Amino acid sequence: MDRQSLEDLFRQVQAGELTPGEAADRVRIQPVTDLGFANIDEHRHLRCGFPEVIYCEGKTADQVVAIIAKLAEKESLALATRVSPEQMEHLQSRFPNLHLDKPSRIAWLGEMPSEKHGSVVVVTAGTSDLPVAREAELTAQALGCHTKLIADVGVAGIHRLLGRLPEITQADVVVVVAGMEGALPSVVGGLVDCPVIAVPTSIGYGANMQGISALLCMLTSCAANVTVVNIDAGFCGGFVAGLIARRTSRADSKN
Repeated sequence: MDRQSLEDLFRQVQAGELTPGEAADRVRIQPVTDLGFANIDEHRHLRCGFPEVIYCEGKTADQVVAIIAKLAEKESLALATRVSPEQMEHLQSRFPNLHLDKPSRIAWLGEMPSEKHGSVVVVTAGTSDLPVAREAELTAQALGCHTKLIADVGVAGIHRLLGRLPEITQADVVVVVAGMEGALPSVVGGLVDCPVIAVPTSIGYGANMQGISALLCMLTSCAANVTVVNIDAGFCGGFVAGLIARRTSRADSKN
């Protein structure tokens, strides 16, 4: 149940179409559905503005199918991240209308929101960072934001970034995805007047230490508008960016 559904329920009570007891019965529906191997949080959308998202790593293909099927019964959009090739195959055979983005390993049932609020620009240092960046972009889209992906503008060729600044500075939030030494978020942070969500990736040679070097570089950024999520956590970066952009859009509409 989302906020709109709850408001519609109250209007039906106000109009005399439902008794208070009937409305209470509908709200009283168990907010957690126990599948035996997973507990589905059916009121996440009502509390947090977005339904529960399925993290597929470590789950069997059958478990992923069961969870996404249950979520799709209640929500207009059911989103799954880190979907393996085996899980993709099972989902496609079970749900002919499944949407699948293989580079980001994201799958979803339903349609992305048609009404957009707020703007998120996702920037990558290199082409190798694109899978994580695409995960961030699709997540922000699922939250109902306008998105743009700008790839391969890292500090090794800083003129590439400067040429895209007019697009980047229009964003409510910028997500910067970078591996190697992870310097790009600091550069972007010094050029924009909005929050910058830095996403370190595990891309890089030995001393990158599977993203730890990039993570530490981003955490010690001298740009005060930069904040950091975990290594390869495109979903987290896109989700936080989407929440900020939506709230910014809401505030602008009130002014």
